[in-house]
Amino acid sequence: MEHVKWTDVTHGHICTPLGFSAGGLHCGINRKRKDLGWIYSSVPAKAAAVYTTNIFQAPPLKVTQESINENKTLQGVLVNSGNANSCTGEIGFINAYEMRRIYAQKAGLLENDVAVISTGVIGEQLPIQKIQQGVESITTIEGVRDYDAFHHSILTTDTFPKQACVQITIDGKTMTIAGAAKGSGMIHPNMATMLGFITTDINIQSSALNQALKDVTNETFNMITVDGDTSTNDMVLVLANGLANNSEWSLHDQEYLLFKEGLKQVCESLAKQIARDGEGATKLIEVQVKGALTNSDAQTIAKTIVGSSLVKTAIYGEDANWGRIVSAVGYSGILFDPMNIHISLGPIKIVENGLPISFKESEAALYLKNEKIDIHIQLGEGTNNATAWGCDLSYDYVRINASYRT
Repeated sequence: MEHVKWTDVTHGHICTPLGFSAGGLHCGINRKRKDLGWIYSSVPAKAAAVYTTNIFQAPPLKVTQESINENKTLQGVLVNSGNANSCTGEIGFINAYEMRRIYAQKAGLLENDVAVISTGVIGEQLPIQKIQQGVESITTIEGVRDYDAFHHSILTTDTFPKQACVQITIDGKTMTIAGAAKGSGMIHPNMATMLGFITTDINIQSSALNQALKDVTNETFNMITVDGDTSTNDMVLVLANGLANNSEWSLHDQEYLLFKEGLKQVCESLAKQIARDGEGATKLIEVQVKGALTNSDAQTIAKTIVGSSLVKTAIYGEDANWGRIVSAVGYSGILFDPMNIHISLGPIKIVENGLPISFKESEAALYLKNEKIDIHIQLGEGTNNATAWGCDLSYDYVRINASYRT
């Protein structure tokens, strides 16, 4: 299997895997923008999900967990933006169940075949009548491939939709993994204000699908940060309907590792797009930490740097303030020998053996004008590496979040 590789599908989308339909519309939660979207699989799909770690988990998450736990399968997903249905008490649960019932009835499914997801303003009751009217206005569910409408229906403060798709051919069978996501602010996983939807036509065991999603999430979605806030709602959901007709892959198959590679390729692309679209962001920041004693050490240092407000503002101001990077590494809580550390800003070495070295400020300033900024850390403690993604912190971040509800 070593010579087999996943290839990017330039115009691929969540309806590219066999058997998936999607759409979106405006039902009136938002003033003008689309705010209600759906996904449908022509056959039951094995399902797995990871959820926010915020203790205030919103009712839709718990209803979706119930659906998945029933049979480890789903056939439909209904999602709204503009209202998170979070911190809404018993009425919030009633509305989440009603949202599930409405879509199940429309699609001819059992209620436990449906996941429901909400995102938007916290603490306001869901306008369930608008959702009901929106679902009733859907003329056709199966066979609709309006993925663009779905993408736009899930957005809140995002400036662009996020999508990714990869394919592979084995024994004459073409298999696809695709994804769509939303996320812009309150991004500091373990899961935050972001939604991820992954569809695939690969036949894979439920236990393998669940394990792959957990492992890949830890290396992708859980390695992005925009502002350090963790929200109440969101999740990454993967549906695998098996319509590629490959023999079922399990945890112990060589193909399982191949599946994880493809899933990681999709999830990493979506995670980087989310980081780049941080509210008011002008630059994507990628931090690579190498030579850590443990993988956890590498992840912690990488996320600490990319989450530092002072590092983020320096990147926005195109100021090669290496002291802010060193400081973030130092307060990460990870023990290391500071005299072994090497730091580079893109191709420009700024610290060697724990001490600053001379570099041309003009070259650094020119590099910082790029839309993607790389920070490289070599610890010299071990063999473990990690990468984290984030964005700069601009004046617009304050403007956007100061008036989010109004």
